[in-house]
Amino acid sequence: MAETSRRDFMKAAGWAAAGTSFVVVGLPIIAYLYPKDLAETPGEPVSVCRPAELPVGSSKTVQYGRYPALIIHTSDGLRAYSAVCTHFACIVGWNADDGKIECPCHDGFFDPLDGRVLDGPPPEPLTALPVAVADDGLIYVGESTGEEAS
Repeated sequence: MAETSRRDFMKAAGWAAAGTSFVVVGLPIIAYLYPKDLAETPGEPVSVCRPAELPVGSSKTVQYGRYPALIIHTSDGLRAYSAVCTHFACIVGWNADDGKIECPCHDGFFDPLDGRVLDGPPPEPLTALPVAVADDGLIYVGESTGEEAS
């Protein structure tokens, strides 16, 4: 068996440390930049609130399956979107002062009427979700129950 020189040992130790550093630091960063599939939605509609609790110009965020949904009462009626930004999966919110949906991570802005990108880095519009006022008088997001909201 050949004896390993100090130089060869140090090279091997350096490569082992670099590989370990990549696994410990690099892989979580890559996993963050490429989020998991965002398609998990509930099978049943999710109750939001009564229409009187959501006046025009206000919003409410509810858990919709694995991810939240943003429901906005615009002057044109109720709108619902996935609250997950299409850029890096940050959670968006309603900015009532500007009248826009805002992503706080990278200053992305979306139109509350159709979810399209108004400004910033998001590559795609927000995913629209069906929203309805049901026969029981509650607003639901998800598959329609009762009369469609306008």
